[in-house]
Amino acid sequence: MPTSSDRLLLTNATLFDGTSQEVRSGLVDIAIEDGRIVEVGSDLSSASASGSREASGAANTDEVETIDCSGKLVTPGLIDCHVHFMADGDFSPNTHAQTPFSMNFFQAAERMERTLACGITTVREAGGSDLGVKEAQEKGLIAGPRMQLSISILSQTGGHGDNWEVCGAHMPGMLDAHPGRPHNIVDGPDEMRIKVRELIRAGADVIKVCTSGGVLSPRDDPQHPHFMADELDVLVAEASAAHRFVMAHAQATQGIKNAVRAGIRSIEHGIYLDDEAIEMMLEAGTYLVPTLIAPMGVIDAADRGVDMPATVIAKARGVVEVHRRSVANAIAAGVKIAMGTDSGVTPHGQNLRELAEMESLGMTPGAVLEATTRVAAELMGIDDEIGTIEVGKAADLVVFDGPTLDLSDLRSRVDTVVQAGRPVVHS
Repeated sequence: MPTSSDRLLLTNATLFDGTSQEVRSGLVDIAIEDGRIVEVGSDLSSASASGSREASGAANTDEVETIDCSGKLVTPGLIDCHVHFMADGDFSPNTHAQTPFSMNFFQAAERMERTLACGITTVREAGGSDLGVKEAQEKGLIAGPRMQLSISILSQTGGHGDNWEVCGAHMPGMLDAHPGRPHNIVDGPDEMRIKVRELIRAGADVIKVCTSGGVLSPRDDPQHPHFMADELDVLVAEASAAHRFVMAHAQATQGIKNAVRAGIRSIEHGIYLDDEAIEMMLEAGTYLVPTLIAPMGVIDAADRGVDMPATVIAKARGVVEVHRRSVANAIAAGVKIAMGTDSGVTPHGQNLRELAEMESLGMTPGAVLEATTRVAAELMGIDDEIGTIEVGKAADLVVFDGPTLDLSDLRSRVDTVVQAGRPVVHS
């Protein structure tokens, strides 16, 4: 990873600090020491800077490294609440079958670096990566976002996470059990209790469950609910006892409602929301992570020639518009939205496509960025540490070319990514 001094100063920035949906008026300096923000204000350079690092290149000094952000927008590090590093836009069983087991971890490292390069400094890994992947990033062995792990995806027999095929074989995929990733199929409250404990033992920071069928699984229907109330109640009770939140892959209307009733913190996808489900989410304070580009990614993969069952492609084509209508209705009603992409279904590094899609459904650019910073951090329970540019918080920042909140081609505008007070990406 790139090295820098322990003191960093960003000067003359147009600032979106995440505490509101507005850009802060006037040019702002941000002082960072030992990975944390120590001051945000004007004219800090005269007090703390003795060297400079222009946007076109770096020049470290003994005292401080300075990045001139004139004409640039600075935001908190971006957060993607739904990624899968063990896939990369290709869910073909043949691809998994022909990939050596250990190769998956090297590929994950490269995908993590790609994700960091687009300004995503924190993610919720929604199934696939195990504790070793997270610890490799934390120890500086590989570059990538900070990470909350779910490790696997709890599924009922025949559910979204069950890779059984009619030939009687279990097709290979990113959820195959191994010493760091427990088997993911569970039926009944007693099995659910044991499985949640196994996941927590394996290092899960968040528990993920499928309360409906899905698109990529060939033997279920995204409009059908999965798991009974007693199973979900045990799940939430066990997770809560260990101070873990629960996230639900929930596409079916009834599956969404069952998840909300059980006290699950976030609905992932939310394809078939109705008015009652939206009202329930508002009353419970449930978050929605839309993943709008996910079904588009399945269609893109099919168009690229990725080998997928015809039923999967048909389901993806069938949900795109109803998904967009559901999310637009949730946005209009005031449901809490946190950004998530389902990257892995789409290739990693395309994460910022999601922001323009969110804007197209009625969110302002400021609301989209808030959903990608402060609100996402709140969902993950780490808003005391990241998500806004405030004194005392970890110094995760993104510098974009141009001072505007234009989201149309945000990826091309990424200039510098700062993680824990160190520039880790510079264009």
